[in-house]
Amino acid sequence: MDRAAGRLDVTVEGGTMVAVGMVTDGGDILLNYVSPDARFRGVSRTLLAALETRAAGRGAGECRLESTETAHRFYCANGYVEAGPPTGKFGMSSGYRMTKSLPSLRV
Repeated sequence: MDRAAGRLDVTVEGGTMVAVGMVTDGGDILLNYVSPDARFRGVSRTLLAALETRAAGRGAGECRLESTETAHRFYCANGYVEAGPPTGKFGMSSGYRMTKSLPSLRV
């Protein structure tokens, strides 16, 4: 995982932070959180697209992340596929390694 350079994006509505995301130049999505108050309004999809565009613009050929059980369906609907068995502790699944190929946008 290349964490040498990255970007943190914040979405603010009416003076309140409603979303935050972070992606490395190498394509690792380290953070993608949207407040429950902002869910189902397109904020998550817009933030994810911005993170992917940043990574592609820096030359990443794919984005990688680890999804929670809750967000798994969201990422699948946005073109991500599982990249290995579920991760977990004590025999319980708690996350999914996922990846998505990106178009070449290097600037």
